Amino acid sequence: MKTIDVLAAILLVVGGLNWGLTGLLSLDLVATIFGGSTALLARVVYLVVGLAAVYQILQWKAIQKRWSFATART
Repeated sequence: MKTIDVLAAILLVVGGLNWGLTGLLSLDLVATIFGGSTALLARVVYLVVGLAAVYQILQWKAIQKRWSFATART
């Protein structure tokens, strides 16, 4: 499961950087790379990043235990 955790984290970083560029420079890098925000590949990227966020939300406690963050604090 750590592999999925890492992939989800990477996708969230990609999404965060994209939102940062959008806010700072009005540049949607995903849309630029994949041919517009309504292009199929861009929509797939947006969907996968969103699913990664949902995964992180639903698995937060389990991820902490797998990575030993919860036991390291006690």
